[in-house]
Amino acid sequence: MSYIAPLKDMLFNIEHLARIDQIAKIPGFEDAGLETAQAVLEECAKLNQDVISPLNWEGDKNPSFHNGSGVTTTPGFKEAYQQYAEGGWQGLQHPADFGGQGLPKTIGAACGEMLNSANMAFALCPLLTDGAIEALLTAGSDELKATYLEKLISGQWTGTMNLTEPQAGSDLAAVRTRAEPQPDGTYKIFGTKIYITYGEHDMAENIVHLVLARVMGAPEGVKGISLFVVPKFMVNGDGALGDRNDVHCVSIEHKLGIKASPTAVLQFGDNGGGVGFLVGQENRGLEYMFIMMNAARYAVGVQGVAIAERSYQRAVQYARDRVQSRPVDGSLPAAGPIIHHPDVRRMLMTMRAYTEGCRAMAATAAAAYDASHHHPDAEVRKQNLAFYEFMVPLVKGYSTEMSLEVTSLGVQVHGGMGFIEETGAAQYYRDAKILTIYEGTTAIQANDLVGRKTARDGGQTAKALAAQVAQTESELVASGNADALAVAKRLKAAREAFVDVVEFVAGNTKAHPNDVFAGSVPYLMLAGNLMAGWQMGRALLVALTPEAQTQDAAFMAAKVTTARFYADHILSKAPGIRDSIVEGAGSVTAMALDAF
Repeated sequence: MSYIAPLKDMLFNIEHLARIDQIAKIPGFEDAGLETAQAVLEECAKLNQDVISPLNWEGDKNPSFHNGSGVTTTPGFKEAYQQYAEGGWQGLQHPADFGGQGLPKTIGAACGEMLNSANMAFALCPLLTDGAIEALLTAGSDELKATYLEKLISGQWTGTMNLTEPQAGSDLAAVRTRAEPQPDGTYKIFGTKIYITYGEHDMAENIVHLVLARVMGAPEGVKGISLFVVPKFMVNGDGALGDRNDVHCVSIEHKLGIKASPTAVLQFGDNGGGVGFLVGQENRGLEYMFIMMNAARYAVGVQGVAIAERSYQRAVQYARDRVQSRPVDGSLPAAGPIIHHPDVRRMLMTMRAYTEGCRAMAATAAAAYDASHHHPDAEVRKQNLAFYEFMVPLVKGYSTEMSLEVTSLGVQVHGGMGFIEETGAAQYYRDAKILTIYEGTTAIQANDLVGRKTARDGGQTAKALAAQVAQTESELVASGNADALAVAKRLKAAREAFVDVVEFVAGNTKAHPNDVFAGSVPYLMLAGNLMAGWQMGRALLVALTPEAQTQDAAFMAAKVTTARFYADHILSKAPGIRDSIVEGAGSVTAMALDAF
């Protein structure tokens, strides 16, 4: 089944939740209003539906392979990437100074979702390039920017992130790749990096590797890590490509999912040392890499929404087509499509509500990013930055865990056929699994939420968000609508559960760290659930307005129903999660280690 971009829902979020009208008032974004958003999204949908989506299944069946000297990607990928680059899509939200279109993240994120729904394995290449661009924009010298940014933003070259080593997964203090200073100001890079997405491929003429390494004599641990640009091909003074650099792909991984995406093992320095160029200052590499990682973490959260949407669309189509069993209410005289069965409807509504809730949360976070980076008022920037940074682990952690549940339900709706590859449902389930792992596992996102985002300020940011949720509750109650009242009730209970947990975290992280971190992932799931539920509450308020009803009554009615379902079936989990965190910490670590 082909992919159809959910343009109505995306534009609803952009208009009403992200408030694109407010973003368009920010200097530099004057032309990025709703009309522009609609035009861009419609054009983006055509490319993804017609060109990139048809390659998705092919990539799973016929993935990239290492041919001994390089990597050959799935047939059609190279041509599709050329169309993507020529259309200017890589530069959508990057500065016009380097050839980008300078559009806000609010629009760019929706385009990112479409690309990932169409073909997640393909989309990883532009995703990593975006991260490299962000790092160079923030920390790169004028010379590095002049050499690399225009080509990366045009899509002519692609970028990678090189963090992981065989002995150093998420523990970057264990990085051993070394950098030896040279008389000409460059560095020789020696070491092995693993899990390098699109570390080698045939879709672009050069690959710009951003590599974490340790300069000789640097401090131990993360304080001694620096960041380097190590291009596949050296770049001459006139911008033309020169000699091959000493960085080579020695193999690619065989994976559960995202099979078309080449995950490379890269060897630096087997022939004298790869030439690297320092980004920023020595020993500040982790700080700069976090710029890439935060961009990538948000993007991976959007991947969760994207794969959930694709799975939902396929499940709905199957449920409409598959005839089996007479409905329990006798509404049909004989067997009918399984979409008539209440449990199938429950599964489809769960898939839909999760997907729409997380899409709305991501859109709201993107708007905060735009304001935090571009708003002329320093106080507004500060407030939005606090909001965005709190949301990043939720967008990444909650949306990706959500995608596992949704894609699993997608298989379940298909029944036995879901276990058969030809239906496509199994691929989405397999592809989704990596999302909770790469760019920081769910536990790492939860540690970030506990330590940096909650305990550090005594829970003040979290409580300020809870106060905004309470304001939405009041508006829902004031409407007097029965669905709004039901959502307000669930939202209030979830918010109170959240605040209890915030106080538990803020009050116990130092004194009882095991108790707090035993519940760190449940805390992330509770927080993500609340934030997504809050956006669904806001969406319901919009959908109830007379203006909305006159625009598209059927869409708005579905939005109200979905928001109500989210509240009744998903938000309602929050108080139970609160209990497991606040009252159940002891049982997590009570078992003797030798008893497992």
